Amino acid sequence: MLHVLQVALGVVAGLVLVWLVLVCALWIEQRKHRGSTSLKELLRLVPDVARLLRRLASDPAVPVGVRIWLGVLLVYLISPIDLIPDFIPVLGYADDALVVVIALRFATRRAGSSAIERHWPGTAVGLAAVLRLAGLPRS
Repeated sequence: MLHVLQVALGVVAGLVLVWLVLVCALWIEQRKHRGSTSLKELLRLVPDVARLLRRLASDPAVPVGVRIWLGVLLVYLISPIDLIPDFIPVLGYADDALVVVIALRFATRRAGSSAIERHWPGTAVGLAAVLRLAGLPRS
């Protein structure tokens, strides 16, 4: 029972850290472009990104490699085996956040702007921020 609780807490802590890294990256990007995006709008992006990834992974029009990459990312996040063990403070979850950022950037670039725009569930401002972070132009 204790092991299950530790795993559950580890998953929650990892998700919170990934969320914070994404928010920080979006905030830094927003500061570079001086858009009208507020921190509140950036915080609302995380659920939209999660829905976007689910939609991309289930779309047969998206390249198979992207869908496989997203599946591998999910397995990596669920797996108790990490590059750096989670019991090491800060670094244990930082490697998960780094892997998520790299995988998301790769997947969104490979899927393309049109797929991102087609599946984006959020606001136009959020879409613009995600496309900027992925290094993709608007189509």
